[in-house]
Amino acid sequence: MDIRRHRIVAASVSVAAVVALVAAGCSSSDDSAGENSTYAANPEVTIGYTAVTVENLGSPTFPFVGSDGRAHVAYALELTNAGLAPATLTKVDVVAGGDTSNVLASYSGKAIADPACVDGDCNRLRVLPSTPAPDAVIPPGQARAFLVDFAVDEVSDVPQTVLHRVSAKASANPGPGAPVDVTYTVAPKEVAAGTARVLSPPLRGTNWLAQNGCCGTDFPHVTSLAPLSGALSNSQRFAIDWMRTDDQGRFYTGDKNSNDSYRSYGENIYAVADGTVTSTLDDMEANAPGILPATVPELVAKLTIENVDGNHVIQDLGDGTWAMYAHMQKGSLTVKPGDKVTKGQVIGKLGNTGNSNAPHLHFQLMNGPELAGSDGLPYMFDAYDYAGYVDPAAIRAADDFLTGEFFAHHLAKPLARTDQLPLNESLVNFGG
Repeated sequence: MDIRRHRIVAASVSVAAVVALVAAGCSSSDDSAGENSTYAANPEVTIGYTAVTVENLGSPTFPFVGSDGRAHVAYALELTNAGLAPATLTKVDVVAGGDTSNVLASYSGKAIADPACVDGDCNRLRVLPSTPAPDAVIPPGQARAFLVDFAVDEVSDVPQTVLHRVSAKASANPGPGAPVDVTYTVAPKEVAAGTARVLSPPLRGTNWLAQNGCCGTDFPHVTSLAPLSGALSNSQRFAIDWMRTDDQGRFYTGDKNSNDSYRSYGENIYAVADGTVTSTLDDMEANAPGILPATVPELVAKLTIENVDGNHVIQDLGDGTWAMYAHMQKGSLTVKPGDKVTKGQVIGKLGNTGNSNAPHLHFQLMNGPELAGSDGLPYMFDAYDYAGYVDPAAIRAADDFLTGEFFAHHLAKPLARTDQLPLNESLVNFGG
């Protein structure tokens, strides 16, 4: 007999009794919701026992317009099973605050969890910090992350606040018992808390591929939750890894083991806006292409939160916004902390340093000056030409050097775009 288990059950039954007594002793006359309470602001929120608790991760967010012309919102939640029975998620709806009949996104089946799914809308439920969950079950006392993104036609269609209607088989009360069907509407999230910043592109020239960009769940960055500074955060949610091809869609020609063979290598990197440099790193040696340091024991041991993005520049753009330019060439930086830079100024060259297996520029915005504890911010570029896309399956099937030609969906006549963010695997031409 495990006496510890009996103590836990007894304590849970006591909690149930206390909940019942409190509920019986309360009335609307002496326990009205305060003006600043969650319920007062969002009367649709479920009041009562919820075995699955839902918490917002990160700061309030806001929409951006993607290269598909639609307004996108992306963020993450943390779901914890505080009940004694396993909780099996069956559906998660994102609904508009003030009108819960307006369903902005609905996730069920493989969208929640499906180990066999490697492409498309699947595996939003994540074992912490962020690997695909094996199934939709959250065991008692455990937590999962849940990745949310949705798109509407116009920015004006994004409500100020959304709520989350969670359906599951879970504990009906704090005591023991078999799971039952439950549904709660919980966790208000402000999703129109600002306006996406419009930036000048950090690169110039044709044939740039937006790798690992927003949104979806089958590539890094969006899924890169990390436990930093006492919280799960994701400064990379809207980051893009920019790689350039030649006019045949090849990332390199010649010796694949040489950084110089890659079309991106040595390209100038430009400041996306006026601002002040707050920190830099410029002394890391180049990696060999095809080898990701995080997968090699002797190399990953050398990675830290300070150098994981290699040689880099962090720039304060003002209004609580910082830009990061990462994986730059050693010795190429033309700026130092404290320097004032102007939009379009060359700040260094594209390289292959830090946790990188090929020359590329990692670019992102965040709401703090450090990776640790910062939240990613959406943004848009003022002007570029959309030149098609690369099939994600082709990238996934390629070797570690990205050998091959990737122009199967290249447009003969690129389309001019303004004030949009290229979505994942978009091919882009930057002017200038």
